[in-house]
Amino acid sequence: MKTPELDPRLDQRLREAEERFEALDRVLATSEVLSRPDQLRELGQERAHLGPQVATGRELRAAIAEHRGAVQLMEEADEADLRALAEEELVRLEARIEELTARLRELLVPRDPLEDRAAVVEIRAGTGGDEAGLFAADLMRMYERLAERLGWSIELMGLSEGIPGSIKEVIFLVRGRGAYGRLRYESGVHRVQRVPETESQGRIHTSAATVAVLPEAQEVDLDIDPGDLRIDVFRSSGPGGQSVNTTDSAVRITHLPTGLVVSCQDEKSQHKNKAKALKVLRSRLLDRKIAEQEAERARDRRTQVGTGDRSAKIRTYNFPQNRVTDHRIGLTLYGLAEVLGGDLDELVNALRLAKEEERLETTPA
Repeated sequence: MKTPELDPRLDQRLREAEERFEALDRVLATSEVLSRPDQLRELGQERAHLGPQVATGRELRAAIAEHRGAVQLMEEADEADLRALAEEELVRLEARIEELTARLRELLVPRDPLEDRAAVVEIRAGTGGDEAGLFAADLMRMYERLAERLGWSIELMGLSEGIPGSIKEVIFLVRGRGAYGRLRYESGVHRVQRVPETESQGRIHTSAATVAVLPEAQEVDLDIDPGDLRIDVFRSSGPGGQSVNTTDSAVRITHLPTGLVVSCQDEKSQHKNKAKALKVLRSRLLDRKIAEQEAERARDRRTQVGTGDRSAKIRTYNFPQNRVTDHRIGLTLYGLAEVLGGDLDELVNALRLAKEEERLETTPA
């Protein structure tokens, strides 16, 4: 039996962290640093940051050494009882090594500063006519249930409905710890394969909806020149049966340098609609800026995780087979109802792991 080995990239980063940790211990003990409070505090904070990395690395190396010893014992033991004990120990150690490796990877990979931002989610019906609109509504409910599970709040920013129960387009803001960090992996084209209720011959139809997840932009993220904006107001409208505003309260904002257009007519107040439209516009501009930075940093990316690339088919929901497949990482789950019920943990965790592996490769040590 082969003993698990520490990933060479993790090993290199861990060794660098250990060397820096030991160097800080030596420097912090010198009279020169002890006499300078500001430098002492700065170096002390750096040491505190490295401490968990070094401690977890030592635990992991110890577990790997124990595993190696248990393998040797199992191979050399003559008694069945000893071999059985060694096998039990190997099972425990393998689980421990996997747990420590995941923890070390999380500690060594730089945390995304946008992780806890609120997320602006945009869902649009794609190919498939009315069935695509019904699927867009299913996705909306999926994210609502996810938000309920995690204690997040949702603020509707814009809604355009189709036939009863369907959505042409919806934009909403999700607030909560880790909202953007988890939802960012939903960006892309979602495809559904199922028999529509209106299909009399039982044929499976394929439809699609687009999801875009943007981090909520803050004033400090980017500066928008008011001269770059064209703001138009118009009379809002709604589906039949709903009241229609009789004043010009709807707002359309065009960002002239990029051509981005945002409309909002969800509120009866022109001022509130303008504020919401500006919030969406700012988030879209920030998303574009982040995408450009990521492209420069990692042009040869192996996945499309979290880039907001709407052209990539990222996931298929197959109703006849009770199957959900994420095409970016080749993961297939047989629990469609659970996923549409907001249980995205297994998908998100696998995508996070793929993202961390990618960042280990592209982030300078």
